[in-house]
Amino acid sequence: MSERSSATRRGTRRAVKRCTSAIALALSLALICPVAATASLQPVDLQVNGGEENWHPSRMFALSWGNPPGVAAAHYRLLGSGGEVLIGDTRLPWAANAIDHLSVPAAPGTYTAEVWLEDASGAQGPRASAKLRFDDSKPATVEPLPLPTWIGRSGFPLTVRLTHPSGPLPISGIRGYAVSTDTSPTGNPCSGTTCSAAETNLQGGLGADSLALAELPEGINYVHAVAVSGSGTASSPPGTAILRVDKTEPATRIEGVPAGWSGEPVRLTAEASDDGSGMAMTGSGGGPFTAIQVDGGAPTIAPGASVSTTVIASGVHTISYYARDASGNVADGTTGNGRTNPPPATTTVRIDREPPRLAFVAAPNARDPELIEARAEDRYSGVDSGRGSIAVRRLVAGERFAALPTQVAAGTLRARWDSSAYPAGEYEFRATAYDAAGNGATSLERADGTAMRLSGPLKVPVRILIRGGRKRTVRYGRGTWFAGRALTARRTPLAGATVRVSERFSNGGPADRVSTVRTGEDGRFGIRLASGPSREVLATVAPSATTRGASSEPLALNVHSRVVLRVSARVAKVGGPPLVFRGKVANGGAAMPEDGKVVQLQFRLPGLPWSEFRSVRTGPSGRFRYAYRFSDDDSRGARFQFRAYAPAQAGWPFEPAGSLPVSVLGT
Repeated sequence: MSERSSATRRGTRRAVKRCTSAIALALSLALICPVAATASLQPVDLQVNGGEENWHPSRMFALSWGNPPGVAAAHYRLLGSGGEVLIGDTRLPWAANAIDHLSVPAAPGTYTAEVWLEDASGAQGPRASAKLRFDDSKPATVEPLPLPTWIGRSGFPLTVRLTHPSGPLPISGIRGYAVSTDTSPTGNPCSGTTCSAAETNLQGGLGADSLALAELPEGINYVHAVAVSGSGTASSPPGTAILRVDKTEPATRIEGVPAGWSGEPVRLTAEASDDGSGMAMTGSGGGPFTAIQVDGGAPTIAPGASVSTTVIASGVHTISYYARDASGNVADGTTGNGRTNPPPATTTVRIDREPPRLAFVAAPNARDPELIEARAEDRYSGVDSGRGSIAVRRLVAGERFAALPTQVAAGTLRARWDSSAYPAGEYEFRATAYDAAGNGATSLERADGTAMRLSGPLKVPVRILIRGGRKRTVRYGRGTWFAGRALTARRTPLAGATVRVSERFSNGGPADRVSTVRTGEDGRFGIRLASGPSREVLATVAPSATTRGASSEPLALNVHSRVVLRVSARVAKVGGPPLVFRGKVANGGAAMPEDGKVVQLQFRLPGLPWSEFRSVRTGPSGRFRYAYRFSDDDSRGARFQFRAYAPAQAGWPFEPAGSLPVSVLGT
C-alpha cells in the first residue's frame, strides 16, 4: 500500500506542473488534474431512508448518497453497537450511490454503516457513517379503562383513558398510543403491525394515555387502542372496549287529551319508551323518570316510564310532558354542560264546566217579523255553531214543541217561522244552545225577561193577476207581450217587487227560460217574450220579510209551425218527368224528433178540400223532398194546388200549420 501511495504522490506533482504551464487550457484539462483527489472522494450527504435519528421496525435498511466526479467504486461495512465489525469491507465495483438492502442482526439495537469511495486509480476517500436504529419488539397490550354502561348526549366530550404497557419497554421506548373508534368489535387503529405517525394520535410518550372524543354515532361503538414503540411497532392484540351511545331522548306520548273542549276534569297519562338505554332504573345520569307539567307549574314526576295527573279548572291549559332515559337524555329544555336540551312535547287541554248564557232578542224585527233570533254567550269554549235549535208550539195544553230549521253563527241562533203555514193563534218559542264543551242551556224568555210569544200569522198575502186570459196563440217567429199586476190582500199595489217570469218549454223545446221584472208603483209589470216554440208562462213573486209568496195562473202560449214548400216546375206533363217537391219545417231552436218531423203533402182543385197524397219525414235539418209523376189523363188541363202540412206530433213543440199553396198545371 505504501509503494502505491508514493507513486501516486510523484504522479500528482508532475500533473500539477503540467497544469501550471497550460493554464490557458484549464477547462479542457480539468479532468486530468486530480489535485487533492482523495479528499474529494467523500460521499455527499449520506442518508438513511426513513431517517437516521428514527427507530426502524425492519432489519432491512436502505442508504443513499451523492457521488463527486471520478468515482469508480464504492465500499461499505456494518459495525455493531460496540464498534465490532459485523459485515466486513464490501466493494461495489461501480459508481454506486445507494445500498437498497442492508440487513442488520435480528437483535434490536443501534448499528453503524460506513461508506467510502474509490476512484479509477484505486485511491480511496474518507469514510462517512450513519446510524441504523432497529427495534421490532412489541410493547405489551394496553386496554381502555372502564367506561360508563351507556353514554348520553351530555356525556360528550368523553375522555378515554388507557392502561400502560406492563413489563420491560422496547429499546426504542414508547412513542405514544393509537386509538380509534368504529362499529366493529375486531377493529384496529393501525393498518398493519406498525402504526404511522398519522395513526398514532397520542404522541406524547408513555404518559400521553388519554383521548377526548368529541362525538360518537348513536348505537354500539368500539374503542380500540395499541401502544406504539419508538419504531412504530404496535402492541398486539389491540385492547377493545364497548361504547354504548344513546343521544336521543325517550319517545313520549300522552293519553287522555280530549279532541276539543271537555265539560269535566281531564285525567292525563304520559308514557315513555326508549330504544337505546331504556327506561329501567339503571345507567348514568340519574334514574329514568317521566314528568307532566301543567301551565308551567311544578311538574308531576314519577320514576320509570309512566306518570299521571288530573286537570280540573276551567280554561285553556298548556301541558308539557317529557322523560329521562337511563343515559340521562331528557327533553326538558334546560341548559347545562354547554348544551341545551330539546324542549318538551306540549299539548293543550281545554276545559269548560259552565253552560252558556242564552236569551231571545228583546224585540221582534219589524222588517222581518218571521225571523226568530236568540243570542248566546260562553266564557270559555264559545258557542257551538254545529248545535242549537229554536222550537215553537201553540199555547194549548199538551202541545209539544216542534223544532224549526235553525242556523247558529257567531253566538246567534236564527230560525225562520213560516207563520202562514200554522193556524192562527198564540205561539210560544224555546231556544236551546250548547258550548263547545257540550254544556247546554235552554231559554223561553227574551233578554228583558218577558216570555217569548207571538201571534200568527205574521205576513200579508199576495195575488198576481195576468192580463189577457190563460191561453194565447201566436204565429211562428213572433214574440208577445206578457203583463200583469201584483196586489196585497187589501188590493193594495205591491210596488217595487221582483217578478220572476218562467217560460217552461216541453215536447222537445229548448231549456226553460227565466226573466225578471220589477213592479211599478201601481203594482203592474210587463215583459216582451221572445219568439220560440210553444210554452207555459208563469209569474211568481218570492216571499219577502213581510209578505207571502205568490204565483199567477199559468198562461198557455201556443205557437204555430212554419212550413215552406217549393216545386221544381209549374207545368207537369202527364207521363212526363216527375215534379220534385222540396221544403223545410222550421224548428225555432227546438230539437227535431229523432226519426224526423212528419210532413203531409196535400193537393186540391180550386174550391175543394185538401187531400193527402203522401206523408214524408224531414231530415235532422228539417228539410224534406219528394218526387211525384202525373200519370192520370184526367189531369190534363187541370190546375192543382199543393201544400205541405205539419200535423201535431209527440215531441214537436209547435201547433199544426201548413205552407202557402203552389199551383201546377197538368198537360
